[in-house]
Amino acid sequence: MRPLVALLNPPPARLVAAQKAHLENTPPHLPPQARGGTEGGAVGSKSNRWWIQALLTAAVLLATGADLDAAERLDPSQAPLFRAWFVRIVAEQVRQGPSPRWVHRDCAGLVRFAVAEALRPHGPAWQQASGVSGHLPQELTLAPDQRSLRNSWRQVDKSVGPFVSALALVQENTEFVSKEIQHALPGDLLFFDQGDDQHVMIWMGDHVAYHRGEVAPRDNGMRTVRIAALLDWKDTRWQPRVENPNFVGIFRFFFLSR
Repeated sequence: MRPLVALLNPPPARLVAAQKAHLENTPPHLPPQARGGTEGGAVGSKSNRWWIQALLTAAVLLATGADLDAAERLDPSQAPLFRAWFVRIVAEQVRQGPSPRWVHRDCAGLVRFAVAEALRPHGPAWQQASGVSGHLPQELTLAPDQRSLRNSWRQVDKSVGPFVSALALVQENTEFVSKEIQHALPGDLLFFDQGDDQHVMIWMGDHVAYHRGEVAPRDNGMRTVRIAALLDWKDTRWQPRVENPNFVGIFRFFFLSR
């Protein structure tokens, strides 16, 4: 169910284009403590945050996923298997470090990579190339149309391609679930708007995983945080609480069955 929010007129096309161009060239950043910065860094301009909230609100109202072919949407038996593979692949990026096949290493890049890998066949060749072994989820059997989802991200301008920014990932490819963390399912996304930067975290079941948007010689950028710690995060902008205006909410991929 989508939330009942005040109806907003869609933003001007030139604003959408400008916002898209800005966001695709501005990597999202992580809580200052996670990247070694000082507490409570600068918050983006109020006007910029208002427009981003307006874009997301309009998307919640106007985007229904109706143009996603019913044949592409995962059915109730497939959705839990996708979630299991998606979470496992994210966990492997934490355990082993980023895969060489993961090219764009930021928060949205982690989501794109994990979705693409979850929708692949996971036979012996994939397991060897990925370094994944041990107890694995049941294999996810997909139709050809469903396999194509791995490179079919919708953009703000409604084009489709293999790349998507954090904002377009949420605005065009997910639906709003709630701002209450107890409604999150493994594989759902937590979206934060910090004005000039937007950031996505992945709900793993009892903690979040994410890429902080930066790398260093001895830091691959991957982080996990227990939900209890995140709820009490010192920089309150990153707390996934209903009363936090920087926490936009929990979002779920359109292609998962409702």
